[in-house]
Parts: sequence; structure tokens; C-alpha cells
Amino acid sequence: MDEPNDTVGAKAALMSIGSFFWELIKVFLIAVVIIIPVRYFLVQPFFVRGASMEPSYEDGEYLVVDELSYRWREPQRGEVIVFRYPNNPSQFFIKRIIGLPGDTVRVNDGRVVIQNDQYQQGVVLDESGYLSAGTRTGGQLDVRLGSDEYFVMGDNRSASSDSRSWGPLKRFEIVGRTWIRAYPFDRFSVFEIMKPGYLSLQ
Repeated sequence: MDEPNDTVGAKAALMSIGSFFWELIKVFLIAVVIIIPVRYFLVQPFFVRGASMEPSYEDGEYLVVDELSYRWREPQRGEVIVFRYPNNPSQFFIKRIIGLPGDTVRVNDGRVVIQNDQYQQGVVLDESGYLSAGTRTGGQLDVRLGSDEYFVMGDNRSASSDSRSWGPLKRFEIVGRTWIRAYPFDRFSVFEIMKPGYLSLQ
């Protein structure tokens, strides 16, 4: 005996609804499998707050941070990184790497001098590639970095709280390097490493 049309229609509707929800569940599971590892292990978003990295990075910009590269190599001089603020690990800062492990970093007369095994007499960093013209680095200091320490500074030297005031950064505190500026759209860019040059002390 054939089922009434309304019963058949009701079963079809239930099957359609069940199929719809099953598709939603599959999409959710795929998102969990793909997005969560990407978000927590490969990249993460970061909003720039403040003026310490101007003109390279401006307040309110949305960045994508590469967390993967430093699992395969060490951070390089000139790279801009996001890290946990040593005095309050719940806060995240953005600065540029100036000194590497084993370096002696000197700030004197508005200049940054690097001394290490390669440059035993010391060299002046030429930061004209990313600092505004006429920028001078304030402070007087002489710091020898340990085997896991980095010296970081903001590009806007007069408005930056950085290693000049709170000391070197430990390797484990580094989250990753800036990779993409996603917003504002008219400043969208994929960042390249801007290594400083070296000038003779003489």
C-alpha cells in the first residue's frame, strides 16, 4: 500500500534538513582541522598600537605575523618582530631587531655601533633604509648580549619604549616576524627583510 503523499513529503523534508546539518558539521570540522593549526602555529593577526614604529608601521594597521620561519632559522638583524613584552608577557610589542646574540651594542652620539667577532673594531649601523631622514638614536649605553638575547628598537626612536630602557629580549619571547600588512588596503604589502648597512667608525 502506498504511503500518503504528505508522509513521503515529510520524510523527504527531514532527510533534506538532516543532510543540511551534516554538511554544516563537515564544514565546521574542516575549519577546526585547518584554521586552528594555522592560527595557533603558523600565523596570527596583530594590530599596531602607538607610534613607536612610524613611518614603517602606523597606528591601527592590521598585520599578519609569520610564526613558522623562526622554527627553522634564527631571527636576523633588521627584521621587524612581534614579541611578548618582558615586563608583562600578556602584552605584545612590535620592534626591529638591532642586536643579535653575542653582539655588543653601543649607543652614543645618536649612532648605533655593533661589535662582534666579525666586526671586532665595531661598525656603525646604516639604518637609512628604514629610519626617517635625520633620525638620531637617543641614549648612552653599552650592552653585551647573551647567547639567547636580542636588542630591539622602534623606528620612531624618540617615541619608542625598547631595549634601551628595559633591556635585551630573550629568544623565547619572540612570537614571529611581520609578514603581511593586510589593512589599510591602500598600504597592503608583503614585507621583505630590510637589513641595515655598515659604516666604518672612522
